[in-house]
Amino acid sequence: MKRELLILRHGKSDWSKPVDDFHRPLKKRGRKNATQIGVWMRVQGIVPDIVLSSPAVRAEETARLAAEAMHFSGKNIVKEQALYEAGRNELLQIVQVLPKTAGRILLVGHNTGIDDFVLFLSEGNVAVPPDGKLMPTAALARFVISGAWGKIAPKRAKLIEIVRPRLLAKEII
Repeated sequence: MKRELLILRHGKSDWSKPVDDFHRPLKKRGRKNATQIGVWMRVQGIVPDIVLSSPAVRAEETARLAAEAMHFSGKNIVKEQALYEAGRNELLQIVQVLPKTAGRILLVGHNTGIDDFVLFLSEGNVAVPPDGKLMPTAALARFVISGAWGKIAPKRAKLIEIVRPRLLAKEII
């Protein structure tokens, strides 16, 4: 069975608010980009079976806005504490215990863990853009996985694409 793993970095956060890292909300641009990526996913027909989100405010907002744009019920978003500040090994462990029945999963989390995880999973070389940002805010990495979630391993996932909201701005919304 082919499975699809979607990895979404949270949208642009608002550093002007006097709150700690966990409670930092999205900026207006972050909310717009989260909605854009959700619309794009719906149009492409890649709505997930399960959405797992870091419980940090900016990640949770990103997950909710993208889900609404996909017509995916926000009530079905699972807050996964381990996604907050997760490195590639923690992310791998989260994926390895996903339900066997799920064909497409969306993880919503943070950098630097997401950048590392995308590189860690990818079968081939991943082209890093000239700006050096593999996964800028609200970017989505799309992987195809062969076999069970529990068998996922480094360098064993096929990276289909990385979608950046800046490139979608002219296409949708």
